[in-house]
Amino acid sequence: LHSHCNDPSLDDPIPQEYALYLCPTGRLHSRLQDFWKESKRQCGKNRAHEVFPHVTLCDFFTCEDQKVELLYDILKRVGDSFSQSFPPSISLTLHASPSYLGFFIDDSQANVLKDFAVAFSSEASALADCHVKPSLKQFHLTLAHRFYPHHQKTLEQLAKCINPGEPCQWVAALYSRDMRFVHYQRLRALFQYKPQNIDELMINAGDVIYVDPRQQSDVSEGWVIGTSHRTGCRGFLPENYTEKAHESDTWVKHREYVFQTASRSFTKTEKEPNVKLNGEAHNPSMPRSVTNVLSLQNSPLRRGVLVMRHGERVDQVFGKSWLQQCLTADGKYYRADLNFPSSLPRRKDSMKLFECDPPLSCCGIFQSRLIGEALLDQEVTVSYVYSSPALRCVQTAQHVLQGLKLNQKVKIRVEPGLFEWTKWEASRAIPNFMTVAELVEASYDIDTSYR
Repeated sequence: LHSHCNDPSLDDPIPQEYALYLCPTGRLHSRLQDFWKESKRQCGKNRAHEVFPHVTLCDFFTCEDQKVELLYDILKRVGDSFSQSFPPSISLTLHASPSYLGFFIDDSQANVLKDFAVAFSSEASALADCHVKPSLKQFHLTLAHRFYPHHQKTLEQLAKCINPGEPCQWVAALYSRDMRFVHYQRLRALFQYKPQNIDELMINAGDVIYVDPRQQSDVSEGWVIGTSHRTGCRGFLPENYTEKAHESDTWVKHREYVFQTASRSFTKTEKEPNVKLNGEAHNPSMPRSVTNVLSLQNSPLRRGVLVMRHGERVDQVFGKSWLQQCLTADGKYYRADLNFPSSLPRRKDSMKLFECDPPLSCCGIFQSRLIGEALLDQEVTVSYVYSSPALRCVQTAQHVLQGLKLNQKVKIRVEPGLFEWTKWEASRAIPNFMTVAELVEASYDIDTSYR
């Protein structure tokens, strides 16, 4: 709500659209995600890549905001009533045509799923005043759709690598989307952009932007006009700061009903998303949190790499002129706000060098220590720490190690190659970093032997 304070449509009584999907989890979901990734690499993007693996139970329908809680109750009640009759395993048969590839569900099992969908739709229509249309065509899980015919053979070969009998627990999940932007294109911001003019849009890395192709004809080359999914605000933004996003990236997952089947018991690790060495979870609906990344510890991997950015830096909070707010007339530092650090480390050169190499704020220090404590709670052990020479990064590493209670045991290896020279500092002054000796003098645990 805070980020939407300038959203011109905040008070518009526009309902969301909801859909009910049956989604696989466990090993089958992991194999499907592998297929998604490899098919995109070898054959390019097709319509199936817009959405995660699913079977459509009910098509999108509208529901007033104040009645959404009723949908949650209905999903649980109908799920409970079908839990005993839900198939212990779902039989999937591969089907291919020049424009479609997917798994079809056995008719006898599909009939149970259709009865579940009909029961949900009838109760939702009666109790939540929604016009819900259950999917009554042959139930299927799409693997590829609207692809070039000459890619069919490659896609079929990739699909045959999927074992449809892999362990799987099925969940009925309720998703919503903003009906105003259904036919818009979606872009994801790669970098932050701060508006230079009043008609430009503020974006942060990761933001999803809705773009109406019909409104782009009069826009200058290299620019697009779009609406931010995060803030609801509209304006111009540079197109080369973005990449194409998937349709489901803007959907909200509300509730899910897990069908417990007696024929298969799941271990904890089967229910968790598989995590690769780069920490990327396969499960698209799982938030990227410390706990999520830490399922590395429960996997059979012998070694993992945790990659993190620095904590909150003072110039993010107080602007580029933060140092001017903290200097007395004779050039000494004082704490003008409680979120400023209590002191700055000594530098042999001018204190003004901190303008290009700012420290963490107090909140940033707190964030970093909390991350270390969270890692400690998950019994993560860290053997080596590498940090950019930027002061904020060294401080982040220092306080993460304090949270881990490893600051006396593990030294920070300052690695200049980790600083993003070309991305953020292009055409600006190159920061003059503190030397290793200065960092050690400031009581940071630096590995002085590292080269």
